[in-house]
Amino acid sequence: MSELIVLGYEDRAVADKAFAEVQRLAKDQVVELSGLAVVSVDEDGKTHVDTPARTEEIAKSATAGALWGMVFGILILTPAIGVVGAAAGGLIGKLQQMGVDNKFRENVQELLGPGSAAVVIMATKVTEDRFAAAMGSFGGEVLKTSLSEQAERELAEQLAGPETTA
Repeated sequence: MSELIVLGYEDRAVADKAFAEVQRLAKDQVVELSGLAVVSVDEDGKTHVDTPARTEEIAKSATAGALWGMVFGILILTPAIGVVGAAAGGLIGKLQQMGVDNKFRENVQELLGPGSAAVVIMATKVTEDRFAAAMGSFGGEVLKTSLSEQAERELAEQLAGPETTA
């Protein structure tokens, strides 16, 4: 099961410190990451995404990376209202079936107003008490949801599209 955790902060400087702490916690095996990013929104409303260099701890496979990118895109970058393509619509529908509903997406998007930032974490394991103790000093707002292993596989399959044979 993967945990999708979004830590929202009022400014980028605090988010950068929290991001560095999550990386340290990953090295200490308090959290096992399959995705990590800092998302910030400038005063003009433009979204910026920063991710760490690809490492074995974070990018264990192409599927994990693709899944992370898809989940991240739907949560953060896809507008809650508007026209989306059929593929993106299908993926949004799949996320909704698996418990990542529009309300969660809306809450994430509300965290990201102009001048704010968030650390977005997709983790396969979290030692909750140690993680909470380490991250508590940064304050902020925490949003969290879970994806089962089956849900991750189904999302990865949908992302890959139909199998073709030669």
